Amino acid sequence: METAPTAPMIFWWVYVMIRLNKYLSDAGVCSRREGDRMIESGRVSVDGNPAKLGMRISGEEKILVDGKPVKGEASKVYLAYHKPRGIVCTFEKKEKHNLGTAFSYPVRVTYAGRLDKESEGLLLLTNDGEMINQMMRARNYHEKEYVVQVDRELNREFMEGMAGGVFLSELNVKTRPCKVVKSGAREFHITLTQGLNRQIRRMCGEFQYRVTKLKRIRVMNILLGELKPGELRTLTNGELELLKKQLESDRRAEE
Repeated sequence: METAPTAPMIFWWVYVMIRLNKYLSDAGVCSRREGDRMIESGRVSVDGNPAKLGMRISGEEKILVDGKPVKGEASKVYLAYHKPRGIVCTFEKKEKHNLGTAFSYPVRVTYAGRLDKESEGLLLLTNDGEMINQMMRARNYHEKEYVVQVDRELNREFMEGMAGGVFLSELNVKTRPCKVVKSGAREFHITLTQGLNRQIRRMCGEFQYRVTKLKRIRVMNILLGELKPGELRTLTNGELELLKKQLESDRRAEE
């Protein structure tokens, strides 16, 4: 008995196209926003051609950043780092004192929430671009706590004014109300839920105070603790679990 001929098997490969900035973020190169800046500045190429903003890729292409190949999604790492004073929050080599010269780590990471050159303290470093994107959304009101020293004694007007929100004349914006606690004659703790450019220094300047030392000691549930300037540590499982739980709660609230 003859059997009917079998039909030839046909295989289909379906590639899911994703935005290039998300691919860079998932690979731990940078956040999506920073990825767009890198694309705009001509630092990214796709199959030998300059990348364009908004372009989509399959992941099968040859992606280069600054002439170096970008691999696919990497194992995630989450670090706490004490940025020393004098280090600029960038990995750009044109900046002499950048993060790349300040520390060495085998996996390429980027940071969530910059500190200016003259400030020190806690930076969260990771190759988890989605986490960075979630943390950087101002509408989520994530807390960041700082210890600040100024050039003269604190008074009631200053403390109440800082807590109530300060109109920043240079930026033409009023800051959100925040928690301010005096911890010395010229020292206070301040907890912010936004990250305007040089915000604390500008806030103090509106009251004719000059910041002499500024240190970030907390980002959400992550504490600087006993980390010395220049030191790195891996987040504990408990820290990471709580951090992700808070971010997941934010994500659900946005839906």
